[in-house]
Amino acid sequence: MDNIERAIKRATGLGGEGAALEEVIYEGYSPGGAAIMVIALTDNRNRAASEVRKAFDRHNSKLGEIGSVAWIFETKGVITLEEDSQKADDIALEAIDLGAEDFTVEASSIDLTTTPEGFETLRQGLVDRGLNLVQAEVTLVPKTLAPLDEHAAERTLRLLDSLEELDDVQRVYTNGDFPDAVLERYGAAN
Repeated sequence: MDNIERAIKRATGLGGEGAALEEVIYEGYSPGGAAIMVIALTDNRNRAASEVRKAFDRHNSKLGEIGSVAWIFETKGVITLEEDSQKADDIALEAIDLGAEDFTVEASSIDLTTTPEGFETLRQGLVDRGLNLVQAEVTLVPKTLAPLDEHAAERTLRLLDSLEELDDVQRVYTNGDFPDAVLERYGAAN
């Protein structure tokens, strides 16, 4: 009974015996050469490293050294609005006045990027204007994209899914540029 109570206290962080969670970043390359960053939160670095390494190995990918792909990504605030393309220019101009750095327009959405420091100001300004925010987060955005052929794209998608299924993994980022046909096929199959 004492062992059970001690395990419960350790798991919940009570009694000063709580497991310290630490963030660990793994970097590597997909089968097609796209950069991959894995952010894990773990209480056991060795276990997390082993699981991530196995996922990369199983998918014929390479785990890299610290800093090998980090330079490809930058931290940005990204906000996606659900809006028709007719209003896109006006909304984009308003967003730039609120601190947006860049925007892209799709058929029914607008993607805005900003600095992490300007993220909350932009987000709140858009909400105050009654706009429909689909997604708003500070995230890693690739500076450049790595085009992938169909075979490499499918293998990379399987690797990304495998990494995201690991218990310690919180986020996975890539600079892979996936063909639309592969994304549609993969989405339909999964």
